[in-house]
Amino acid sequence: MKAVLLPDRGVVKVGGDGARAFLNGLLTADIGQMTPATPRFAALLTPQGKIIVDCIVVEASDEDGSGFYLDCPRALASDLVAKLNFYKLRAKVTVEDLSAALGVLAAWDGAGNSEYGLVYADPRLPALGQRMILPAHLAREAVNDLGAEFVEASAYEAHRIALGVPRGGIDFSYGDAFPHETDMDQLNGVDFAKGCYVGQEVVSRVEHRGSARKRIVPVSTEAFMPAAGVPVMAGAKQIGIMGSGAGPQGLAMLRLDYISEAQAAGTPLVAGGLTIRPRKPSWARFDWPGEKTS
Repeated sequence: MKAVLLPDRGVVKVGGDGARAFLNGLLTADIGQMTPATPRFAALLTPQGKIIVDCIVVEASDEDGSGFYLDCPRALASDLVAKLNFYKLRAKVTVEDLSAALGVLAAWDGAGNSEYGLVYADPRLPALGQRMILPAHLAREAVNDLGAEFVEASAYEAHRIALGVPRGGIDFSYGDAFPHETDMDQLNGVDFAKGCYVGQEVVSRVEHRGSARKRIVPVSTEAFMPAAGVPVMAGAKQIGIMGSGAGPQGLAMLRLDYISEAQAAGTPLVAGGLTIRPRKPSWARFDWPGEKTS
């Protein structure tokens, strides 16, 4: 088992009698039906349906102090607090940025438990393992408690990239991407059966029309990944943009219809002078260029 304290993650706590209903009316996941044993992957969207911030929502039991903890990008924690307070109005909730006191630890390639923090499964993919919210200075003790090996953050990044799971801020820009484009619909991040939330009409329209043309997908090269932000070209046409990379594996946001055109024409995809090969993630359910559909 491997474990690492993730330097890019922060923690926001939402408490109070109205916290569940408050979050359920804002986020893409069903918070109304969640329990401490069923964390959710979710996002707060603009009214136009674009992602302001994505997070993993964890409900603490009464023994752990109750309330909802949002495992979110640390750089966006204060903005998330401001947004939640904007929507709070008369709701009986409290919103706190606890990033200075609490950190997020990820552990994978095994299973374990610890008394040092709030342990929960990553709701996106089982292969991502489990996570823990805890005081950052107790991370090493928690890793020992789990019986895990403490590794560098780059090891987790390589694991995430190999699985094809996007990370906001590098694989897509917050405020400029829809949930379908970032595969949230594939990674348990959107509940299409729940009631209204901010941006819900746009997300439902994309789902029902099957109109998501762009997706973040895994790509590979023979050598190394071009830098994030480098355009992906099919001849003279830009069809996407590179995201994160680890060695010869990486992620890119690509237009799937343009991949189909390039395949039909025998045109290679090139980024930064390197030929890249996209593939469909093993967990994905969306249609893929050249794939037979029933």
